[in-house]
Amino acid sequence: MVPASVEGRFRRIKWHVLTICLLVYYAVPFLRWDRGPGQPLQAVLFDVERVRFYLFGIEIWPQELYYLTLLLVLATVVLVLMNALAGRIWCGFACPQTVWSDLFMLVERWIEGDRRERLRKMYEPKTPRRIAEIGLKHIAWLLIASATGGAFILYFADAPTLLVEVFTGEASTAAYAVILSLTFTTYALAGFAREKVCTFMCPWPRLQGAIWDPEALTVNYRDHRGEERMSVKKAKAAREAGLPAGDCVDCAACVNVCPMGIDIREGPSIACINCGLCVDACDDTMGKIGRERGLIDYESWTNIERGRRSEPRRRVRLVRPKTMALATAALVLLAVPGLSLGTRATMAMSVSHVRNPSAVLLSNGDIRNAYEVRLVNKSGEARTVHLSSPEGTVLEVPGYAAVEDETVPLELGADASQKVRVLVTASESSEGEIAFTLSDTTTGETVRETNLFHRPR
Repeated sequence: MVPASVEGRFRRIKWHVLTICLLVYYAVPFLRWDRGPGQPLQAVLFDVERVRFYLFGIEIWPQELYYLTLLLVLATVVLVLMNALAGRIWCGFACPQTVWSDLFMLVERWIEGDRRERLRKMYEPKTPRRIAEIGLKHIAWLLIASATGGAFILYFADAPTLLVEVFTGEASTAAYAVILSLTFTTYALAGFAREKVCTFMCPWPRLQGAIWDPEALTVNYRDHRGEERMSVKKAKAAREAGLPAGDCVDCAACVNVCPMGIDIREGPSIACINCGLCVDACDDTMGKIGRERGLIDYESWTNIERGRRSEPRRRVRLVRPKTMALATAALVLLAVPGLSLGTRATMAMSVSHVRNPSAVLLSNGDIRNAYEVRLVNKSGEARTVHLSSPEGTVLEVPGYAAVEDETVPLELGADASQKVRVLVTASESSEGEIAFTLSDTTTGETVRETNLFHRPR
């Protein structure tokens, strides 16, 4: 595919979105966020060493990966909502494949020229100048691709430190392997595969048939206005003779600028990414011949069919039951994890029964059970917590002494977990569920966990 360049409002929007996306991708790893002593300073970080995910003031632990699952579900709902509003608007403007392909094509035009010039050079003998152009283009592509892979690994360690290590040869083998793999995939997909990724590799176009909405604003050709296609002179003569003549002059500008290589005049296609470049190209042609813009435009399929029946166009309803339901679902998926993160505990406890033996009968007739208790401190500061069992039982932690209120104080390090063996003694008649309580008297936070208390068999 050798698409032509085009100027227009949608092309300008695409340049703005491309710039924002690239700035976000390359700059976010360098944003700082103060979490206190001993904590990473990077605002967005997938900390492999600590097995944590940091997002500004939010910290996700391994056992809280369901938050990331909810985030993926939210992203899916938002994509479906965008599709209900404006079709594959994500694909045409903000998809990484589109962004990097646009960037690679921009470099290609700067070095080799626009479509006509590149097509001409494809069939000419390879002169030293032409070889130099091809070499310079691929060097630029590889530099962009390597910067893409290099930026990706910065999300998994402290960015400034890792960046220095990469350039001084001190980074890990895994870091260089990721950079090389992403360099190759970016170079191949954005430099060569391009539209084939969107048409054949991406599953999203296949879902269009299931979620396609005739009310959505998608790129469409107003065939009731454009047909029959003919030149300006022929159209003028036909109209003077009382014969039908359309506004389309069959200049093929819409096809030449399409990054997917499709002809939107043939009807809706799953390959169309709704980028709007054909709209800009057609509007430019209509302006040159003094005809009204919008022959190709963002329009609902419902209005296209109304135009075929010579019925007046209706205002597109962006707010309708389907979009309201999807927006509500997105808000719920955003609010529920948000409230949960805002109110979640900063410490956790898990209790498992020691099975060998499950219970011991003491000489005085009491029963003792042993448990393995894991305590987790999710805060960035060391803290003293108190572990207790229900009234009527005696709790012991080997190596720790109980205090007057019969709780056992334990020291938990910042952002750390600790496993302790706990012994609980109760009367001979005791059996059933037993509750352990972990409390922090400083913050007032309390966590409870239950397990079973057994009698000897």
